[in-house]
Amino acid sequence: MADGCLLLVDAFEGPMPQTRFVLQKAIQLGLKPIVVINKVDKPNCRPDEVQEMVFDLMFSLDATEEQLDFPTIYGSAKQGWMSADWKEPKQDITALLDAIIEHIPAPQMLEGSSQMLITSLDYSKYVGRIAVGRVHRGELREGQDITLCKRDGSLVKSRIKEIDVFEGLGRTKVNSVQSGDICALIGIEGFEIGESVADAENPEPLPTIAIDEPTMSMLFTINNSPFFGKDGKYVTSRHIYDRLMKELDKNLALRVVPTDSADSWLVYGRGILHLSVLVETMRREGYELQVGQPQVIIKEINGEKCEPVEELTINLPEETASKIIDLVTKRKGEMTMMENKNGRMHLEFTIPSRGIIGLNNAALTISAGEAVIAHRFLEFQPWKGEIERRQNGSIIAMETGTAYAYALNNLQSRGRFFVEPQEEVYAGQIVGEHTKDNDLVVNVTKSKKLTNMRASGSDDKVSLAPAIVFSLEDTLEYIKEDEYVEITPHAMRMRKIILDETERKRSAKK
Repeated sequence: MADGCLLLVDAFEGPMPQTRFVLQKAIQLGLKPIVVINKVDKPNCRPDEVQEMVFDLMFSLDATEEQLDFPTIYGSAKQGWMSADWKEPKQDITALLDAIIEHIPAPQMLEGSSQMLITSLDYSKYVGRIAVGRVHRGELREGQDITLCKRDGSLVKSRIKEIDVFEGLGRTKVNSVQSGDICALIGIEGFEIGESVADAENPEPLPTIAIDEPTMSMLFTINNSPFFGKDGKYVTSRHIYDRLMKELDKNLALRVVPTDSADSWLVYGRGILHLSVLVETMRREGYELQVGQPQVIIKEINGEKCEPVEELTINLPEETASKIIDLVTKRKGEMTMMENKNGRMHLEFTIPSRGIIGLNNAALTISAGEAVIAHRFLEFQPWKGEIERRQNGSIIAMETGTAYAYALNNLQSRGRFFVEPQEEVYAGQIVGEHTKDNDLVVNVTKSKKLTNMRASGSDDKVSLAPAIVFSLEDTLEYIKEDEYVEITPHAMRMRKIILDETERKRSAKK
């Protein structure tokens, strides 16, 4: 849909992995970027060096001579100015706006029969799915009969009920749109991204666009823990199913597949972040649900078992680099680049998606929180072999009740805890991480017995290490195959799938 683009780069960090990904897309489309180097007010910035890095990156992405002759604007968004020379600050961002007018071409007006490629979609509970795209050729009018050219080559007759154009953050209704306009069409049914809206009498489809395939799956199920229904507004399987179906209307990379159970579904997405955004959105909307351990999607290509592989980049202090390299190589990562930048190491690896699950936590622990990690999907490659996951076992609550500081204090030598004193827990809930590799069942609800007798040493103050607080993404990376994450609007708990200890032992023997 774009005629040009701005490439925004940090004046200290330079191009990041995601910069490479989106820039490659823009260059393949023949767009010539305006490079905007931001944060030149930072004390340790290096704008001229970053500009050279952008040039080298574009050269490595096979940019044409014309694309390599890109304009560069420098500035500080924080201080509200942009300038053609970073040593000469201005009062406003006029330099950037002038560069857009000068370097980005106006859309081409093509005459002929109507043509529009559906490149995005929106959803409204009143009118259903809305097709969004840019008119490639001709004109589209309200009430016009059109042909929807499907991906499989079939043609479906339809009619445009309403046309909206985008203004600011909202939309405005119009009677017609011309070649080059970006618009939203209401009234067309059964369309997918990459399909074409064409003339009713003489349909000419545009080339379809491919949508990236999912790389990871996760089991979504209803909340059946002892604390079920205490917190959320939507708790039944019907609620969760309807919400997942609604998400499919606008979330293109998502797939929902029913399982043998009526209460659970396999949800496929582009990675843990993609799936955790959906889970977090549902949590905020008032849903209660449970999710299982993320699993990568395995494909068979030419008779060989293949898995998704990603490009991983880590930027961290020099002194912790060797430990991180060891950590990544244990997870079947292969180093492709190592570079020293002002006392920080820039490392690049190719690593199976399985290896990235749980990597974030471990890398931040090793680097004392200083590692900057980013990764992007590369391709499917032959199976890399088994990868060792979390070594430590879980500490599991024995009884339902309130966790007491007295009990937690006595158990501190056994591991690290995820719950605070006075927090409600249930039997089978994971309350901590064991120092050893086996699971440990403990009673955290044990309180101190009160007597009338005073004794030295019995009234000592309790000194507890603070509980570990996980983010949603960390929790999904942390759990094992026999564990769930229970998610409610105000709480997030880890639990064993089988809550009863005896049942768990029986199941393990089987």
